[in-house]
Amino acid sequence: MPNDIWNTLMNLDRRWVYLVIGLVTFLPILVTVDTPVQITSEVKSVFDRVESLPEGTVIMVPMEYSPDTMAELQPMARAVLRHCFSKGLKVISTALQIQGVLLIEQDLRTVANEFDKVYGEDYVFLGYKPYPDIVILNMGENFRLPFPNDYYDNDLDDLPMMAGVSNYSSVACIVNINATSGVDSWINYANGRYKADLALGVTAVIATDYYAFLQSGQIFGLMGGLKGAAEYERLIGRKGVANKAMTSVSVAHVFIILFIIIGNVAFFASGRGKRA
Repeated sequence: MPNDIWNTLMNLDRRWVYLVIGLVTFLPILVTVDTPVQITSEVKSVFDRVESLPEGTVIMVPMEYSPDTMAELQPMARAVLRHCFSKGLKVISTALQIQGVLLIEQDLRTVANEFDKVYGEDYVFLGYKPYPDIVILNMGENFRLPFPNDYYDNDLDDLPMMAGVSNYSSVACIVNINATSGVDSWINYANGRYKADLALGVTAVIATDYYAFLQSGQIFGLMGGLKGAAEYERLIGRKGVANKAMTSVSVAHVFIILFIIIGNVAFFASGRGKRA
């Protein structure tokens, strides 16, 4: 290839690179492409636990994410909620990150409506209270200590689903969908202090921090980022946003690697490597 072409590549305006990456990230969302997603044992463990619960069992799904992390955790949260409601499980949820309260309330209501679930009978949203450590500890004693009323200001004792439901011992397990460092509080207090069975769904960037807790048995399952969400979608037989996003991520990664290779070849072929 002539030297001037390599020099042209070396001097290419980076905005063209950004444009290409933007297009190859966006276009796969518009086209249905079945990208292979390997199911990992840590995600399967969460699915198996929820799948094993009999109809009418109470499960807790606290959700702590906000608009900046919803791209990763909203598909995961919705997949878990769909699994719970399709099994006829009763869901208690909280939102201990104030920036995401309205978002999480909407997600919970949207998925519940898909299955014609009735608030107060099939699911309860406790909402937000400050100081997560204290809230999590108090819920271990009684949900009514931090939340005498739910998000909609209903007395918990007036909600049929909450009859006989007092604390973590009244729920089969906790699946915490969390984008914050508050996940440590659920491990330390819900599991460590009150021995609640706990699984985590976290962003990909922090997922590696929690494999040690999986190996120690402090959590029974772990879902990391879009990959974890895509796995769970496949396990429930409903491929959605996460699986489409995984296709975009895979294609974008391929193009990034190609650009790196082309850039390095152009660098040496144009003679700049020798001058360096």
